[in-house]
Amino acid sequence: MKRLHVHVSVEDLPRSIGFYSALFAAQPSVVKTDYAKWMLEDPRVNFAISTRGRKPGLDHLGIQVEETNELQDVYARMRQAGGNIIEQGHTACCYAQSEKSWIDDPAGIAWETFHTTGESTTYGDGTGENVARIAHAKQSACCVPSVEQKQAAACCND
Repeated sequence: MKRLHVHVSVEDLPRSIGFYSALFAAQPSVVKTDYAKWMLEDPRVNFAISTRGRKPGLDHLGIQVEETNELQDVYARMRQAGGNIIEQGHTACCYAQSEKSWIDDPAGIAWETFHTTGESTTYGDGTGENVARIAHAKQSACCVPSVEQKQAAACCND
């Protein structure tokens, strides 16, 4: 069985833990000084937050598998999707030992596919994933409105 993975970079971890705990009606299953993770069953998602991103917002998405053979199936789909695949292999990341690979989708969002094999006492150094992992570090599209335009458009007092 597979699980969607979402990783969001945050500035204020305690405040964010409070917010997401209320939103999910659940406490995180892992809490560190720079990281928290919820392993939710409904919806089936591995939702993580950390203070490790370059700026707040979506860090990356992913597909977590429970069995090694499922990982090979997902790797095959990544090859079929096309693009540059970063085969990271066995690594320590997010306080876990995992086997993983990365790919960017057409919008430039980094997707990781991984099988967690155990716990780690460290967050990990990002070796092999820094090229793909930070979704918002990619060059932005030419047609994205600036912050000023978004604020003006959001105003309804015209």
